[in-house]
Amino acid sequence: MKKKEYAIVDIETTGGNARGSRITEIAIVIHNGEEVIERYETLVNPQKDIPLPIFALTGINNELVKDAPIFDDISEKVLQLLTDRVFVAHNVNFDYSFVHHQLNEAGFKWSAKKLCTVRAARKIIPGIASYSLGRLCKSLDIPLENRHRAGGDADATAILFSRLLACDLEGEIDKMIKKTAQDQRLPPNLPPDDFIQLPEKAGVYYFYNAVRTVIYVGKAINIKKRVASHFTGNTVSSQRQNFLREIHSISFEVCATELMALILECTEIKKLWPAYNRALKRFEPKYGLYQYEARNGYKYLAVGKLMKFQSSIEHFSRQYEGISVLQSLAQQFDLDTRFCHYCTIENNSTIPEDDFINLPDVDLHNEKVENAIQFLLSSRNSFAIIDKGRTMDERSCILVENGHFYGMGYITSDVAITDLAEIKDYVTLYKSNQYIMGLIYKYAESNPRKIFTFQKQYDE
Repeated sequence: MKKKEYAIVDIETTGGNARGSRITEIAIVIHNGEEVIERYETLVNPQKDIPLPIFALTGINNELVKDAPIFDDISEKVLQLLTDRVFVAHNVNFDYSFVHHQLNEAGFKWSAKKLCTVRAARKIIPGIASYSLGRLCKSLDIPLENRHRAGGDADATAILFSRLLACDLEGEIDKMIKKTAQDQRLPPNLPPDDFIQLPEKAGVYYFYNAVRTVIYVGKAINIKKRVASHFTGNTVSSQRQNFLREIHSISFEVCATELMALILECTEIKKLWPAYNRALKRFEPKYGLYQYEARNGYKYLAVGKLMKFQSSIEHFSRQYEGISVLQSLAQQFDLDTRFCHYCTIENNSTIPEDDFINLPDVDLHNEKVENAIQFLLSSRNSFAIIDKGRTMDERSCILVENGHFYGMGYITSDVAITDLAEIKDYVTLYKSNQYIMGLIYKYAESNPRKIFTFQKQYDE
């Protein structure tokens, strides 16, 4: 049986992501589990300018690499050194993504089992203040020459690897390089226990950075499976690589249904505004239906842009939706259209002087406006969605009051609900928005048997 061998790799690059940057230097140290048996090192012409900050860090500039081989010229040698060997590196996903990407560009389909010496050191030698290569070498008295050059870092990593093999009494390294090992996929700064604890249930999960700030919120039918999908594949975009590097911990909240998970995801994104969430941030209403009274005593209805410190009767994603509602109210309640404004409030706050002819009685007009508003408010439905709970001993509840999402929560199975107002005692209050109401109405339409309504509206 062939003895397992390891290719310990370090690279220098023009930038931080494989898609937009290139390798400028590569070193590969072959280790047979007992000693180093081969070593390869070369500068690489990246065929693009090397930024000054990279030169300041590595000492590699355009002049130094101008006569070096391009990666295509060394690709067969690199492939030969890596084939059938475990790919080892400090923060392995960074080096692996570059090598995988450039071998692919050179026409070679290559993949390998990976071992991260950061993760291995955390498992085998716990309690060290920092696991960066420089700090780790200092703590373990490992010589590190030519720091931030591929050869120097690869040689130091090879010594670190030998130390880890010698200290690995529990066989952690073998566990880590198994094809199915989760350590193959997890981000370098994420403790494995954070992933292991994830349930295979519906809910919401949270990714945190090093200072415990939420950087991403997601929903899932199966939390563990969905989180794992973030860490699979070899996507080399800078955004994904930065995202994975920033993940230091995970938490979660189990929800009884996918609908509750969707609602919780939306509300948490609105509240926490995580850096790596994009889509749900766009779902904000832009227009509102307003009522105001002018100095002449007449009440107006107007559709205008939402204002931060002014409450609206109703809000809309598009201006024409608000205009349609106002036109319908004006027709149904015989409102004088001179008191209905279909654009911005600021530009149409009063009737022009030329139109002060045959104005309606102010009290009668204002009564019509109030009736129209009350009709609009009373037409909003109040109902509850009662569904399965997180366990057999409870039911879940989503409450809508007067056309707006009120909140959601859980009710024990032995509690009988006879009035919609009683449900309020069991739900957590959340802020409503059009996106959430769209989810709820769509679900209600497909699941009418789970909807509980009452004829009479109730007051708080």
